[in-house]
Amino acid sequence: MGNTKKRPAKFLSALLLAPTIFLATFGIASAQEDEFYLDGKQPIEKRVDDLLSRLTLEEKVSLDHANSSLSTAGVPRLGIPELKMDDGPFGVGEEVGERFRVLNQTDDFATAMPSTLGLAATWNINLAFEFGAVIGQEAKQRGKNIMLGPAMNIQRTPLCGRNFEYMGEDPFLTSRTAVNYIEGEQAQGVFSCAKHFAANNQEYDRDSINEIIDERTLREIYLPAFRAAVQEAHVMAVMGAYNQVNGQYCCENQHLLNEILKDEWGFKGVVISDWGAVHHTDPAALNGLDIEMCSRPPFEKFNLANPFLEKLKTGKIPVSVLDEKVRRHLYVVFQLDLIHAPSGKNTIVSTAAQTPLSTKAHQEIARKVAEESFVLLKNKELLPLNVARLKTMAIIGGNAMAKFSYDGGSAKIKAPYEITALEGISNYLNGKAKIIYAKGYYPPDSSNSVPGDGSKLVAEAVAAAKSADAVVYVGGLNRKEGFDHEGWDRRDLKLPAGQDELLGKIVEANPKTVVVLIGGGAVEMGHAWLSRVPALLYAWYPGMEGGNALASVLFGDVNPSGKLPCTFPKKLADTPTTALDAYPGTNGTVIYKEGLLVGYRWYDTKKIEPLFPFGYGLSYTRFKYSKLKLVPDSNSKKSVTVEFELANTGGRAGAEIAEIYVQPVNPEVFRPLKELKGFRKVFLKAGEKQNVSVTLGADAFAYYDAGQKGWIAKEGEYKILVGSSSRDIRLDDKFKLR
Repeated sequence: MGNTKKRPAKFLSALLLAPTIFLATFGIASAQEDEFYLDGKQPIEKRVDDLLSRLTLEEKVSLDHANSSLSTAGVPRLGIPELKMDDGPFGVGEEVGERFRVLNQTDDFATAMPSTLGLAATWNINLAFEFGAVIGQEAKQRGKNIMLGPAMNIQRTPLCGRNFEYMGEDPFLTSRTAVNYIEGEQAQGVFSCAKHFAANNQEYDRDSINEIIDERTLREIYLPAFRAAVQEAHVMAVMGAYNQVNGQYCCENQHLLNEILKDEWGFKGVVISDWGAVHHTDPAALNGLDIEMCSRPPFEKFNLANPFLEKLKTGKIPVSVLDEKVRRHLYVVFQLDLIHAPSGKNTIVSTAAQTPLSTKAHQEIARKVAEESFVLLKNKELLPLNVARLKTMAIIGGNAMAKFSYDGGSAKIKAPYEITALEGISNYLNGKAKIIYAKGYYPPDSSNSVPGDGSKLVAEAVAAAKSADAVVYVGGLNRKEGFDHEGWDRRDLKLPAGQDELLGKIVEANPKTVVVLIGGGAVEMGHAWLSRVPALLYAWYPGMEGGNALASVLFGDVNPSGKLPCTFPKKLADTPTTALDAYPGTNGTVIYKEGLLVGYRWYDTKKIEPLFPFGYGLSYTRFKYSKLKLVPDSNSKKSVTVEFELANTGGRAGAEIAEIYVQPVNPEVFRPLKELKGFRKVFLKAGEKQNVSVTLGADAFAYYDAGQKGWIAKEGEYKILVGSSSRDIRLDDKFKLR
C-alpha cells in the first residue's frame, strides 16, 4: 500500500506557500520556473522558445560545436543532455574517445550489415526499412541519438573510394532506398543523419575540391535523394560534405543550406558538419551550419566555438543567427524526448553489457539482405551447384578467407563474428564434399601494391582447380586504402594482384569455375576468362553473414534476385568522367561536363555498350512480361498507372525486379534518353502470375527549369518502358501528358 502516514498541516502549508524551496530541497526542478518547457503537452516549438530564453550566451554557443569526437555538450542545469552520435551506414561503430581513439570495450560489438550499395542492389524497399531498423535498435541500446548515415551520394565515377557506402548511380533508386532506411532507423527513436550534402562524389582532394555543377544537374541528379529524405522520411539531421560546390564549401554554402535545404524544402532539423569540414567562422555561422564537428581538441577553438562567441559579443554576428541554430538543436532533442527535469535522467543508459547488441534476429536480416543483394551476371547451366555431384571442391582466392567489416574508414564495424566465403561453404557442405583451399594471389596492401612473388600461389591454385569437380573463385577488391575506402579513390578499374591472369589459368584448368567477385562496384573484365567462365556472381561487401548467404545462393537454397545499381563499363575510357576528362579535376577544380548524363543515362544517350547495364541481373528461373496497360488519372491528367502481368515461367520460385523507365518523345529541352521512374520487386512461385501496378506521378515526367526555378512536366508524348534492366525492355507504350 505504501506510506499512508498523514503529513502535518504545517508541512503541507509550507509546501503550498513555498514550492520552489521545497522542490529544490528534494532535488526536483521548480514547477513555477520550469513547468512550461518540461510540459510534454505543450507544442514543441513553444517549449523550444521557453528553453531558449533560459540559456546564457555561452551555453547557446556550447550547443553549436562538439565537446568530444562524437558528441555535443549538454546543459545539465536545465536538463539538456549531450547529443551523442556514431558512425554507421552499415551498423553502429565501436566506442571511441577523443581523436577517435578506440576504447577497446567489450560491449560494443554490433551487427555488420552488408554495404549500402549491396542494399541498393536488392531493390527491396521493405528490406531497406529492416536494414535501418536493425541499426536504429542497436544504436538506441548503445545510447546513441544520431546515426551518421545513410550515405546518399550518387556514383558519378566508378573510381570513387566511397561508392560502396553509396546507393548507386540513379537518384530515384537511391531515394527509394534511403527513405525506407531512414524511416526504419528513426522508428526506433534514433535519428538518421543523411550524408554528405552535397555531391561528395570523389575522395581525391575531397577536403578542398571545387565542383562546378550547373543548377539543373544539381537538382536532377545530386539532390533528389536528400530532398526525399527531408520531405518524405523527415530526417532530422543532414551532414554537410567536405567539398566545395560552385565556389563555397558545402558546410558554408548559402545556396545549399539556407536557400534549398531550409527555406525551400522546409528542413526542421540540424545541419552537422563533416568532421573538420569547416574553414571559416562567418560563412559557417551565416550560411546555415548548425553544429560543427571535429575529432581533434581543443574544441573551444572551433569556428563555431570561441571565435563565434567573440563575434556575437562584439555584434559582428547577430544573436538571432545563434538563436536559430540553438532552436534547431533543441527541436531535435525534444523530438528525441531527451529533455527532462535537471535532476532527472537525461541520457539513455546503455544495456549493451547485459544484452548483446547483435541478436540472432538482426543477423538473420543481415543474411537476407546479403542473399537478395547478390547479382548473377552470367550463368551457363552451372549454378546452382549440385552437392550430390561434388566429391571435391576447390575454393580459390584471397577474398575467400578475407573479412571486410572492420575496414573502409568511418564505415567500419566491430562485429562479434564474420563468416567468410570459405567458412560459409564449408558450413553448408558439412563434410559432404572435400574442400581444397588455395589462396591464388597476395591481396594488395594499403599502398596498393602486391607483396611477395605470387608464382607459387598461382601454381597451387591451378593444381587445386585441376583436382576438383568444381571451382569457386572468390576474388575482387577489398576495403583497404586505394580501393574501397574513405579518403582514397581507386586508380583504375582493373582487378588487382594479377587476378585476370590467374583466372585465365584456373578456367583453363577447370571449365567448371564459378567466379565470385567482392567489392564496391565495377571492375574491368576484358580478359579472356570472362568469355570462358560459365558463372559469374557479384557479391558486394556482404556483411557478417556473407559466407552463409553466399553458400545458400551457390547451392540453390536461395534464388539470386539482385540487380546492378550501377553500370559496369567495358573499360574506364567508356565512363563519362574519363571520356570527357572531367575527373579528378585540375588546379583544385572539377567541372561536371557530363551534366545529366551520369551512369546509364550516358551509355544509353551516347549509344555506348556497357559490359553489364544498370538494372541487370539474372535468375535461376525465367520471367515473362505481358498485357501492358496505361491507365491515365481521370482527375489530374498528370499521372498514369502502369499495369502489366508478370509470370514465373521457370521451374523455381524466385523474385523479379520490374523496372519502369520514362522516355520523352521529341522533348523541347535536352533530356537523357530514358530515366528510371518506378520499380517493383515481385516474388513468384514456379508457374505463378501476378498483376503488377505502379503509378507514375507528374514528377516522373518533370525536369528542373533553372530559369523558372522549378520543376516542369511538359505536356506531350512519353514512352513508358517496362523491362528487366535498362537494356532489356520487354513492354512499351506511349502516354500523352496533358
